[in-house]
Amino acid sequence: MFLVGLTGGIASGKSSVIQVFQQLGCAVIDVDVIARHVVQPGYPAHRRIVEVFGTEVLLENGDIDRKVLGDLIFNQPDRRHLLNTITHPEIRKEMMKETFKYFLRGYRYVILDIPLLFETKKLLKYMKHTVVVYCDRDTQLARLMRRNNLSREDAEARINAQLPLKDKARLARHVLDNSGEWSITKRQVILLHTELERSLEYLPLRLGVLTGLAGIASLLYLLTRYLLPSP
Repeated sequence: MFLVGLTGGIASGKSSVIQVFQQLGCAVIDVDVIARHVVQPGYPAHRRIVEVFGTEVLLENGDIDRKVLGDLIFNQPDRRHLLNTITHPEIRKEMMKETFKYFLRGYRYVILDIPLLFETKKLLKYMKHTVVVYCDRDTQLARLMRRNNLSREDAEARINAQLPLKDKARLARHVLDNSGEWSITKRQVILLHTELERSLEYLPLRLGVLTGLAGIASLLYLLTRYLLPSP
């Protein structure tokens, strides 16, 4: 199979687009969900975070207090980098495990919902396709003000804190324009899904894995014949 990295911006409509892909039967992995999962008590990343940042980052039930941890690394690049060195390897491992499950089930591609795909660039090298859910700034601003009941000033501050959607659109291989009617956006999603399903880009990896498995099976067979006594 191949991986498709999907991203967007605040109030761009990414969650709605993801829902359409899921309704079409696509495999979707939410990297934010994985990021929360790997820092749960009992996991290696949780233990390392406590060792490095202290017990003050814990809630009473032992979970990581995300707000406290966020305050500790806010405007401190060194501490943010340290946190990333703890969590990112664990996130990648979980991501690959989830991806492999879909591979075994025969999916041709998997969508990874990655909010900071182009900002961090950590996972870009794994993506065969990149998709941005785009809308123009005026539409984004109006939607955010309406959705979160924000003043124009507060909404603009939140949008300005992110990489502009127009910049993400320039970096992406595919752009889903969600500036207009939802029916138009939904049609774009369906057309992209059709294009990805028809792609043969999944074949080289699948054939390579199957060839490798066949080779291992042959080796095990020969070893069995050699090691076990003949009747």
